[in-house]
Amino acid sequence: MNARHIAIVAKKELSGLSSEKTIVFAILLQVFIAMFSSFLMVGLTAMYDPEAIEGYSTVTYGVGYAGADSPLIDEFAKRDDLVLHRMDLGQALAALRDRAVAAVVYVPDTPPDAEEPVTITLYLIQNDLQSGVINVKVKEVLQSYEKELREVRADRMTAFPVSLNFPESGGGENFFEFVYGLLIPLLVLLPAIVSAALIIDLITEEYQRQTLETLISTPVTFVEMVWGKIAACEVLVPVQAGVWLLLLGFNGIAVDNAAAILLHASAGGLFLILLGALVALYYRERTSAQFIFSTALVVVFLLVMAVPYNPLNLMVRLAVDTAGPVHWLILALVAGATVLLGWAATAYARRIGEATPPVR
Repeated sequence: MNARHIAIVAKKELSGLSSEKTIVFAILLQVFIAMFSSFLMVGLTAMYDPEAIEGYSTVTYGVGYAGADSPLIDEFAKRDDLVLHRMDLGQALAALRDRAVAAVVYVPDTPPDAEEPVTITLYLIQNDLQSGVINVKVKEVLQSYEKELREVRADRMTAFPVSLNFPESGGGENFFEFVYGLLIPLLVLLPAIVSAALIIDLITEEYQRQTLETLISTPVTFVEMVWGKIAACEVLVPVQAGVWLLLLGFNGIAVDNAAAILLHASAGGLFLILLGALVALYYRERTSAQFIFSTALVVVFLLVMAVPYNPLNLMVRLAVDTAGPVHWLILALVAGATVLLGWAATAYARRIGEATPPVR
């Protein structure tokens, strides 16, 4: 293979990426994240852990209380962000419909030491963002009341739950767990998946537009043409992943071992790109190739996720600097598998190229 010919094809493909909707959408998504990162972080963290939205609420909410007197009233009195209003159930529900109160709690006339369970009913407005915040706040009150009931009924217990002690981290653990445990791995691996899907489009369009014979009538061979497209897609992986890391840095999120993360993303990205190239060369039709590749990607992902140091886990460990030297061994294994897949792609492309007569 001629490296100069590969570079020419890669340059041509990179210059024409503005017409590829896949890569343009990925770039626009990065810009969108950069512009609205704080808003998205709050919203995505709330989806990942609904209790995280409680920390963003500083409003005092009214809660209607109906039913019998119980120690639950004392638990509500301990909260500064919840104001309890005693009223009948009908009045409380009417106030909830008029949004005079944010929630209604109905407590039956069941003593704490009764044989039957204490069934408490919580009424909220359906499909309302405020109800999500109230649900979390009232849940904490009910959990405190549950502890009191367990103490009152302790003589009946025949089994006890296992006590877990978690370290204190200042209340921001949910946010950082989401960012480092989910957001960073997905953002870093997203360019590899996008580039793997892009290589299928670049190869299959040569068949669909019937430009393949014309292309290989030039000094560029079929293998060089394929590797030029692969090189163009591979360049995008570290560039896009690096942009993600820069955007996270601009938003105050520190990421350790950025260079190692980009190396792993590049090696894994090349593996997926080669896999996509093989699928595209075999099916030569975009819809079928994309479907088969997506199915194969799910299978590969499930198999890889069964490994302790899977890509998501490894990215998290690298980002928080707890991976250790074992990640270099993993990088070597991925690189070895990529070399084998590259050899297979080259051999298959050479066989197709020899069977494709050039235009004279």
